[in-house]
Amino acid sequence: MRKTVIYAALSAVLFSTSCSEKYLDEVNTNPNAASAANLNPNYLLTDGQLTFANTGYGELLYPAPAIQALASTFNYYGNGDKYTNSGGFTGYQALLFGQGYTALSRLQQAIDVANTQGATRFTNLIAISNIMKVMIFQRITDTYGDIPFTQATMATQGINTPQYDKQQDIYPALLTQLDAAITSLDAAGPKTAGDLLYGGDVAKWKKLGYSLMVRVAMRMTKANAALAKTYTEKAAAAGTMTSYTDNALINGDIAYGDTQNATTNALLTTDDFREVKWSKTLIDYLRTTSDPRLSAVAEIPQAGAANNANQSLAGDNTASLQRGLPNGYDLTGGAFDIRKRSDYPGGTGSASDLALVGGYSRPRVAVYIQRSAPNFLLTYGETELLLAEAASRGWSVGATAATHYANGVRGAMLSLSQFGSAAAIDASTIDAYLLARPLSAATPLKQINEQYWLEASTTFNFIEAWNNWRRSGYPELTPVNYPGNVTNGTIPRRLIYPVTEVSNNPAGYAMGVASLTGGDLLTSRVWWDK
Repeated sequence: MRKTVIYAALSAVLFSTSCSEKYLDEVNTNPNAASAANLNPNYLLTDGQLTFANTGYGELLYPAPAIQALASTFNYYGNGDKYTNSGGFTGYQALLFGQGYTALSRLQQAIDVANTQGATRFTNLIAISNIMKVMIFQRITDTYGDIPFTQATMATQGINTPQYDKQQDIYPALLTQLDAAITSLDAAGPKTAGDLLYGGDVAKWKKLGYSLMVRVAMRMTKANAALAKTYTEKAAAAGTMTSYTDNALINGDIAYGDTQNATTNALLTTDDFREVKWSKTLIDYLRTTSDPRLSAVAEIPQAGAANNANQSLAGDNTASLQRGLPNGYDLTGGAFDIRKRSDYPGGTGSASDLALVGGYSRPRVAVYIQRSAPNFLLTYGETELLLAEAASRGWSVGATAATHYANGVRGAMLSLSQFGSAAAIDASTIDAYLLARPLSAATPLKQINEQYWLEASTTFNFIEAWNNWRRSGYPELTPVNYPGNVTNGTIPRRLIYPVTEVSNNPAGYAMGVASLTGGDLLTSRVWWDK
């Protein structure tokens, strides 16, 4: 069983000022005198993993509504929901960049400390850190395009303005580095105590490594199909995840604010809790396919403004009652006011207790709105669906597309139980669903990638849902065209670089922008996005 108590993020105490003093008593050494010779690198690994996993607004404000998984009438969600880039909220686009490089810095520190104290002693910690680095670099480059890679995390060598590498060069390097890291894992070596994902279980890390190899490789299906095929087949032969119990996730720990699930904490903000809903696109898809996830993930709040704002009050999860909020609407009284739609259900409650969007489905409180909720990083269901696509392309990945597809859908549904028993779907219900809706030979890519979107969205891994939609084109979404949008009514294809890069690393920033047709815009496409 995974550890649900998060290890103290000691490195944040030692290398920044962002962490509280509650962790200091967990060390026997003066933190002011900490060095590579006496610091336990496990703390650095823990901090790096948690920093990467806890995305919060980094995925909520842009990928989640852009991919039409969530929707909101509230103003700052308009950046992803309506493509407006409005107000002072554009800074949130830098979150994945900043979080990613902070996590990479921690992991590189872990590797450096481990090597100083003896690489043999920390063989598996170094390997795990290197696998995590691949996962993090992929997220950053997928989000922005060209990024600092070969010179990243080299400040100790005096490189504070690193060059940007081209994504087409980064991807092959990620695969090579990942292959080497997996190979270096040693089942007979010392266990890694600071690992939040698997408690240092080397067998599970190998499965994760090869599943990550599938994700990295399959991202290149339109940009470098030959390399994608080579590494996907290699990973399938070596052994990817075999069950949803292999899922890579990090549970929140309610003990401290900085170890709680950041996405949950964002949704517990008063305005967010009141107005963030499941998208009509997602709810309609679940309903029309009689998907048992509908009642597991969604609920209609109890009537009235007070009940709608009560964060401990569960709603009604009856499947037939669920109604998604259309993307691209507001509550400002103009032409795009949700109340002017012909299918507006009306508010709930009355007079001063009226909840204007209370008739729309929100993520279930008992499932998602828990500070100890898991952050999913990579899953068995995701991996099997990618292998299903690979098989449909005629690649040798150990089973037929239909078998991998069924495994993927089953794994996706079973994964919801890792949020807690409230979201559990029994095996017989899943079997009946798959019997009624097997993979179609006529439109396999469409069906597989629609299920990927559902899997990633319902596990709140919205970044992956967005990434795979950009790669595959599925589901076939209808963009919104809200007044003042900055994308000419098209769904964002990337996020803009942080403004700090413009001022602090202008030469590197210029290198990154040079690869973007149209410049540093939400509409520009990264290398693999054909």
